Amino acid sequence: MYEAYFNNRFTNTLVFYVFLLLLLLVSPFLFVWELVSYVRSCFRRKENMSGKVVLITGASSGLGELMAYEYAKLGACLAIIATRKPESRLEQVADRARELGSPDVLFMFGDVSKVDECRMFVDGTIERFGRLDHLVCNAGINPLYSINNDVTKFEHVMDINFWGSVYPTQFAIPHLMKTKGKIVVNASAAGVLNPPRCGFYSASKAALISFYESLKFEVSPTIRITILTLGYIETNIITAKYSSNGVGVRLRKDMKDVVPTMEAEPCVKAVVDGIRKGATFITEPRFMKALFLIKYMFPQLHQFYVNMYFPSKNRDPKRDG
Repeated sequence: MYEAYFNNRFTNTLVFYVFLLLLLLVSPFLFVWELVSYVRSCFRRKENMSGKVVLITGASSGLGELMAYEYAKLGACLAIIATRKPESRLEQVADRARELGSPDVLFMFGDVSKVDECRMFVDGTIERFGRLDHLVCNAGINPLYSINNDVTKFEHVMDINFWGSVYPTQFAIPHLMKTKGKIVVNASAAGVLNPPRCGFYSASKAALISFYESLKFEVSPTIRITILTLGYIETNIITAKYSSNGVGVRLRKDMKDVVPTMEAEPCVKAVVDGIRKGATFITEPRFMKALFLIKYMFPQLHQFYVNMYFPSKNRDPKRDG
């Protein structure tokens, strides 16, 4: 038994170092490959959106609203979904989209965490336009929390952020197959970097990344999937809804102080351009890609960065006693 254990441990260690050596040897070639892929993407033809149909969830404000306007400028027909009241807000977004060039805009109210309502607004889009070309799963909430909170209050985070994308995707796939369309999911850089006080939000976004990375093998090449891993973008997404003692608000301010942010308008322009080119991942601001690399290649450095920029001043007073 000891001999078997020793052989197994030796094999695992050997495989690790052989893999590490191979990685070092092929790294220059991988760099060249990525560089060539990037250059090719710069010259890739953008999809003509004139007359095509785009369904966007979470479209009454923030990134969803601005994406609706960007698609409208390109001549796309829109189906925009939101739960936020008053109803006049979504109607205002629809009117603005028409002014910017959308030939037709359908707005509907629905709760993405409820499967029947997701079926309803996908069916409503097909009934109105007869087709679907892009599904943009953007609806989401970003509550900041303390581990001392009642964790059952955060069940809704997974319902909205994860199932709120999966449900409409399931109903949209048959229609997207007919048009060779695209699925866009707003997964967030938090799904990779796992910032403090964002555990439930990060978990829901990490689940999205895993799900859609798996799904792309099932639906490609007929349907293209684009995963957005966006950093800190200046939008009015719901924040600190469940935080206590102002912890969430303080953390938001600290994050803005130490993490470079990006204005929403140029971000949305870059996102929609990338979607039209068929990008698999879109990360803005682009420096976030370096943080992803550090997280996976140098995890201790990532931990040092987090500890340095989010120190004990952000702890829950209850916990610090």
